[in-house]
Amino acid sequence: MTEAPVRIVLGTGNAHKVAELAAILGPMLPGVELLRYEGPSPVEDGDTFVANALIKARAAHRVSGLPAIADDSGIAVDALDGAPGIHSARFAGTGRDDDNRALLLERLESAEDRTARFVCAAVYVDDERELVRSAEWPGAVLAAERGAGGFGYDPLFVPADGDGRTAAELSPEEKNARSHRALAFRALAEALAAR
Repeated sequence: MTEAPVRIVLGTGNAHKVAELAAILGPMLPGVELLRYEGPSPVEDGDTFVANALIKARAAHRVSGLPAIADDSGIAVDALDGAPGIHSARFAGTGRDDDNRALLLERLESAEDRTARFVCAAVYVDDERELVRSAEWPGAVLAAERGAGGFGYDPLFVPADGDGRTAAELSPEEKNARSHRALAFRALAEALAAR
């Protein structure tokens, strides 16, 4: 008789993130069924990536009754003192990725320093514990978009550890091997597997 899979809800309504997380976590958590969160979106009013990730995971856990995994991530640009940071998804106020990228380019128009990093805080919440893992992916922001893949700020971000392609020019497999989200969730999956 086969055991029923362990069910964990992913505390996000973002379809791009759900697909990315399933690709990253699936191979690392055999016997785990990852479910998309279908409940109300909590107010992300934390002042750090970790705080916002915990808000999402706690809400998904509370509503679903299942263990929950969530993240908060974004881009932190040195010339903008770390902005947009935790406000990355809402930077332009429209909720649209293209508007967020346009505003970022506008703010960096005369900036010489274009260094930046993607940041991800990944968390797991159940009735007994909360696990937190964070990671960064250093790079720089281009002056114009390149590439059709990925989402968010990917068409503007050139990883420091790459060959000059933007995150939007990487295949999903390449991105999932080294991105901030991949590193944070891999560390989280390892912590879960160890328990």
